[in-house]
Parts: sequence; structure tokens; C-alpha cells
Amino acid sequence: MGKQKVFRKEQLKFMIFSFISFTVIFTIFGVIIFSQVKSTLFTQTDEELLSFKAKVSDVLPEEDHRPPRFDDNDGPQNPNERKGPNNPNPRIMMLHWNNEGEIINQNEIGTTIYESYFQDYELDKENVNAITNMTINDLYNFRYIVFEDHTEGDEVEYVQLLINTDPEQTILANFGKLIIICSSIFIILSISASYILSKRMMKPIIKSWNKQTEFVENASHELRTPLTIIQNKLELLLTAPQEKIMNKFENIALSLSETRRLSKLTSDLLTLARADSAESQLNKQPVNVDNFIKKVCNPYIDIAESQEKHVWLKLNSKIEIEADEQRLHQLLVILLDNALKYTAEQDSIGVKTYNEDHKVVIEITDTGIGISKQNMKYIFDRFYREDRARSRETGGSGLGLSIAQWIVTQHNGTISVSENQHKGTTFIVKLPKK
Repeated sequence: MGKQKVFRKEQLKFMIFSFISFTVIFTIFGVIIFSQVKSTLFTQTDEELLSFKAKVSDVLPEEDHRPPRFDDNDGPQNPNERKGPNNPNPRIMMLHWNNEGEIINQNEIGTTIYESYFQDYELDKENVNAITNMTINDLYNFRYIVFEDHTEGDEVEYVQLLINTDPEQTILANFGKLIIICSSIFIILSISASYILSKRMMKPIIKSWNKQTEFVENASHELRTPLTIIQNKLELLLTAPQEKIMNKFENIALSLSETRRLSKLTSDLLTLARADSAESQLNKQPVNVDNFIKKVCNPYIDIAESQEKHVWLKLNSKIEIEADEQRLHQLLVILLDNALKYTAEQDSIGVKTYNEDHKVVIEITDTGIGISKQNMKYIFDRFYREDRARSRETGGSGLGLSIAQWIVTQHNGTISVSENQHKGTTFIVKLPKK
């Protein structure tokens, strides 16, 4: 119950973290998109204002301080009759301001418009030559630019260009609503996504937790048995301190046997622990497969003969591979030990090598008791033993094949098991060529 509570708590943390991450990402994305759209919309209006200002400046150059010209036909020109550019922009309105802050071109903009919107409007002299937003009567939106008029001989001190931005503001408002709606939908969907992701993130953690718990429990069980035996035998020796060693030979021999078994088990556990932490690194070097296997198998041929078993070799892979010689030796020892343990008198053990699809194949076959089909998929699991009682008699701990699989995987190879054609088991190891 406590374990499930911890898992739920961690999953909730992952879910909240994912939800916050999604929300921040969607918010930043929405702000960036909205800012870019806003900038794009008003870029055109700003270019129109600046272009119109340039045309007005061309008609009324700032550096032209000459006195007003007189036309030969029309007589003196009225300096208050200002000319605009040849191709005026219908969206832009131009206001002329005098030094007292009054609009002096009321006739040009229209009396109705002036009285309705600009009669009480005051000129903002703080934002000269800067494009600024304004709203008239809380209804109409404009962007404008104010610049000084340096033409002498007239009343105009400032020129203000206004361009209506109601279409842009409408588009921007609708787009803002769309962004808010879409972001809200995405944020709601992110709750479901966060829940799914948190469950997916917890799966490997739960799997690792369960494997670790199982590993500790099995390791504790495997360690407890030899330790208990050693302790009991040593306690029996202490009850008879005057006895001779020859009288207690069996107890001492059993204690030594369990000590060796305990040492091997500890070594295997250390190997797997390093494998899990990716601490172990292979020292690869060129290895001649056939010569190496022949050297490793020689002692087992003698052992098999002493047990009235037969070991045969059929080596047909006369090439080199890049491999860690020590780990490769450990792999073969594990497979040959298993073959010897689970074969009886008159059984045979065969080691065969050949090349196949740019790989070196090593087959170790025996005619022993074999493995049932339903259990073959479990034999590489740690501490798995098909017959625990028989495995304990032969000294097995269920770690050998797990280590063998790790060694093969580290060499970028594969290992599999199948039934022998007649009886027994065949282990097939495939390693990449050099």
C-alpha cells in the first residue's frame, strides 16, 4: 500500500510538472504569435505614414527658408493654402497646428468631422516624430505622427498625420480571442497529455523499482542460505573444540563449499550491479574465435571424460572478432558449466562455430535434460531456475545466463536458446565480425 502511495505521489508530481511545462510553452507561443501578427499589421500603416510624411516634406522642404513665391498669373500665393502630395492616401488625414495649439485647416478636414471629433482634441507635443496610437471618442483608432513645420511665413508650426487603424484593430482583437480560445483548448488537452505522459514516465520507474525489489529479495535469499549453513557448521565445531579435524572433515568441507558458492554469488551480483550502472567497460581486442574456443574447451574435455560424458568440437570460423577476451571466456564458461551440470553419463556436449550473414555463430549443444518450451523465455531472467531444488544441488544461483546475455549484448550480439533436435538444449550466440 505504501509503495502504491509513493507511485501515485510521484505520478502526480510528473503530471503537474508536465502541465506547467505545456502551459508555459503554449503561453509563450501565443504571445510570440500575437506579437508577430500585431507587428506585421501595423508595419504597413507605419510605412504609409512615413511615406506620406516624406512626400509632404518634399512639397514643403524643411531647409527651404526662402520667402513666399509669387505666381505671375495668380498673384501672391497665400502661405496658409498648403499643398499636399500629388497622390494623397485616402486613409490618411493631415492636421495643421499653429503655435497656440489650434487646428487651422478646419475646412480641409471638414467642419462636421472637426466639430465632432477634433474640436476638443489637444496636440501632444511630447511625441514629436514618433508614431503613436490614439483613440477618438472611444470608437475610432488611429496611429499618427507629429513633426515640426519649418516653413517660414505661415502659421503652421506642426503637421500631424493620422491613419485609421480600425481594420487592423478588429483583426487583432479577433486574432487575440482566437489565440485565447486555442490556448485554453490546448491547455485543457495538456491535462490529458500530462496524465498520459506521467503514466508513461512512471512505467520504467515502477519496472525498475520492482526489479530492484525482486533483486534484493532474491539476493538476500541466496546469500542467507550459504551463510546459515556456514554458521551452523561453525557453531557445531565450537561445541567440540577438542575434536580432531579429521573427525569434523564433512562439516569443514561443507563450509568451504558454501564459502566458495557464496564468493561466486557475490562476484556475480557485483557483475550485474556494474552492468546496471553501466560502470563496466569492455577491453576489446582482436580474438581468433576458433583458437580461443579450443583453448577454453580443453579443460572441459577432461572434466567431461571424468564424468563419462563426451565433448566434441566442430570449429569452422577461422576469423578474428573484436571482443573482450576475459568476458568472452566468462560467457563460454557459463554455457559449458550449465551443459555439464544438466547432462548425465553418456550424454554429449558439442561446440560448433561457423559464419553467417557477416556474423560469427557459436552453438553450444547438449543432450541433457533440456528446458521446457514454456520456460525458455524466462531463462535469462535473474535468479530464474526451472528446478530450484536441482539447481541448488548443482550450485546454481540463476544468475549465470543473465550475465551471459549481458556479455553478448555488450558485444552487440544476440543469444538465444532452442530445443536440440533429439534431446537437450542448444544455445546460439551471434557476434559481429571484426
